[in-house]
Amino acid sequence: MEEYIAEFVGTFVLIAIGCGVNAAGSLTDSYAKGAGWIMTALGWGLAVTMGIYAAGSISGAHLNPAVTLGFLASGEFPADKTIGFLLAQMLGAIAGAMVIWLQYLPHWKKTEDKGTKLGVFSTGPAIPNQFPNLLSEMIGTFFLLFVISMIGSNDFQKGFNPIAVGALVVAIGMAMGGSTGYAINPARDLGPRIAHFLLPITGKGDSNWGYSWIPVLGPILGGMQGTLAYHAIFSNQMGTVFYTVTAINVIIIFLAIQNRNR
Repeated sequence: MEEYIAEFVGTFVLIAIGCGVNAAGSLTDSYAKGAGWIMTALGWGLAVTMGIYAAGSISGAHLNPAVTLGFLASGEFPADKTIGFLLAQMLGAIAGAMVIWLQYLPHWKKTEDKGTKLGVFSTGPAIPNQFPNLLSEMIGTFFLLFVISMIGSNDFQKGFNPIAVGALVVAIGMAMGGSTGYAINPARDLGPRIAHFLLPITGKGDSNWGYSWIPVLGPILGGMQGTLAYHAIFSNQMGTVFYTVTAINVIIIFLAIQNRNR
């Protein structure tokens, strides 16, 4: 139970800080309004770092279903803990997003644009196009898990790993976040989207459920590919799961290329 509580708390911290950065940079009459993408990327990277510090010594600080399922696919995480981790992450994400609604209570009425309000909670594509958007989330999360696996293989000064992972999230945000807002974490997008749906936010629109599957499925497939590719390259481990996930991702790449101009 202690591990599940840690995953809840760590994800809660991650989402409260991350969605708070979104709110600060976009809501009307916020002092930080218009701070820009650099603040967003740095803020989310720090949010990840703080979340890992909150939970790392207890649960390993997955804080992300893509991480949990990626490690499950590569045999690094036990199946019997998976559902508990996923549930704790999702509940922590919902709770973290609800705190930000409270933090910025007067600003929701002042902010007229419904899309801006939704953007505090969840991601959306710069150019809506399902398969390219799905591929973008896959690529970003592939690099997240592939490089996390590399970070884990190094001997750092004790306590440095969270900083390294946070820096990785900043780098992914700056390099790859411009296409879909880089959820790279199903709980990070779906949890706050559920909060947006449930909360009495003044003047909110719909929660864009038609897009919601992309920042869930994309990170799961990309994260699995990242851990499996790491073990295939460095440990020569290529089993049925590796070939299955790779085949699915190749099909999505083909579909994204075919649909790129739509």
